[in-house]
Amino acid sequence: MDPRRISSIAHTHHPIAAPVAGLTVNKLLRRAGRGPAARILDLGCGQAAWAMQALAHCPDGQADGVDLNPYALERAESMAAVRELADRLTLHERDARSYVPDGDYDLVLCVGAAHAFGGFGPALELTGRHANQHGVLIVGGAFWEVPPTPAALNALDAKPSGLTDLAGLVDQAADAGWRPVYAHVSDPAEWDDYEWSWTGSVLEWALDNPGHPDATELTRVAQERRSGWLRGYRGVLGFATLVLRRA
Repeated sequence: MDPRRISSIAHTHHPIAAPVAGLTVNKLLRRAGRGPAARILDLGCGQAAWAMQALAHCPDGQADGVDLNPYALERAESMAAVRELADRLTLHERDARSYVPDGDYDLVLCVGAAHAFGGFGPALELTGRHANQHGVLIVGGAFWEVPPTPAALNALDAKPSGLTDLAGLVDQAADAGWRPVYAHVSDPAEWDDYEWSWTGSVLEWALDNPGHPDATELTRVAQERRSGWLRGYRGVLGFATLVLRRA
């Protein structure tokens, strides 16, 4: 089954494609402090949950959402219509890495999509090109909460050097010319909600479509992910979302 379709199903009940609660999204957007007519860009937007919530904070703002997942963008389009934001949100089905930077966005979002850029550091470098002189970045990425165990590395198909610790994320921001004016580290409850939602949504789809040829595969995907989380990276993998301004 197309991994993009699986991802879209997995985020049915948690369109914020990261272990971040809705209240926290609002807190981070308030700390960004953009004006009512802000120009917003969400790179790797998925279902554009961040972009739409940013528009709620900026009643005269305009937003662009960029993602390669057509299923996620389809859901984003439907939700934008429901929230009466369709006239202020433009969705682009394209690679976020090649989205042409014009350096004129007031707020650039990239949360849970750093892997698409090759890591947290490259994500900072590329997203920063889109922000204007006084623009703010909200960038979220994974880190090692504690030294990774063999079980965690196996579940994530990762190497110890693939991620840094929390201090390392801040160092990478500094190296890219940005300073955190605020940050949120996802707590265990946010992680549990995200992982239970991810695996539960996939299993629900399989249970609701027992005769579908993809039901067996989706059941396997959900069970493998849940096992990897509970027996591997739960409490090991961390996630931080940083509000950044230029140094």
